[in-house]
Amino acid sequence: MNRRAFIAFLGGAASWPLAARAQQPERTRRVGVLMGLAAGDPEGQARRAAFLEGLQQLGWTDGRNVRIDTRWGAGNAEEIRKYAAELVALTPDVILASGGSVVGPLLQVTRTVPIVFTQTPDPVGAGYVESLARPGGNATGFTLSEYGISAKLLETLKEIAPSVTRAAVLRDPTIQQGIGLWGAIQTAAPSFGIEVSPISARTDSEFERAVAAFARSPNGGLIVTGSGLAIVHRQTIIALAARHQLPAVYPGRLFVIDGGLISYGVDSLDPHRRAASYVDRILKGEKPADLPVQNPTKYELAINLKTAKALGLDVPPMLLARADEVIE
Repeated sequence: MNRRAFIAFLGGAASWPLAARAQQPERTRRVGVLMGLAAGDPEGQARRAAFLEGLQQLGWTDGRNVRIDTRWGAGNAEEIRKYAAELVALTPDVILASGGSVVGPLLQVTRTVPIVFTQTPDPVGAGYVESLARPGGNATGFTLSEYGISAKLLETLKEIAPSVTRAAVLRDPTIQQGIGLWGAIQTAAPSFGIEVSPISARTDSEFERAVAAFARSPNGGLIVTGSGLAIVHRQTIIALAARHQLPAVYPGRLFVIDGGLISYGVDSLDPHRRAASYVDRILKGEKPADLPVQNPTKYELAINLKTAKALGLDVPPMLLARADEVIE
């Protein structure tokens, strides 16, 4: 072999490891998704789609470089606990916890697998993180709302239905938001001239009995606080409000789209898109303990005029002007 050929041979040999590495398939990462809603719920599907869209924009595609394992809790505490353990057993790189009802069960199963939560109220009070700025453990994410929203819910109800002097507050007492927001509403209610009482039902039949009993007295209204339970049972709650002619304020626009009167709350899809950025950063080596928990940046007001008409309510022009969405 002449000198020129020998040098060419050495040069080619030196490139073999690089070529071999370049031909190796990209490592597939694993992401678990635990949804608090049912698989057949359009809202749940929209939240999952928003998360996948956010991942794709950051270069992560299900079936190519990431595998998404999704489980649906359907508002059932026992099923949520089962699926939490099932997902952790798959040893994912990170888990998306969609909704406050699924975070606690996941943290009971693992304190090592990174968790990014969405729409989780008061994660500090619930013990999920040490502080918003420095979560400190294996979980971080995006809160649902602050307890200060209680005054806004009361104000909105009174503005659209001035005759309301009594309000039943539908809440889930098994989650931190159900406890904390009820306390905040109790504190704020006297300044709006409203007497409040809690409804802590968990099944359709329990909701029916409790709302029917409340509606026997006049000048009543409903305040529905944010929870996976309320979303799962939203059709029943909206139907009960219509049947008993109770003006109701809800925690998100999905209730108004389904026939509810008025809502004030955060966009439920936005935190799922934003959660993709935290999952991306964790997959690239950052730790949940160092990623600050983020509060909502925008609240939305939605009104269903058809429902208002059915209740005999004239929506004030100033309230309509402030609405982000009006359903005719």
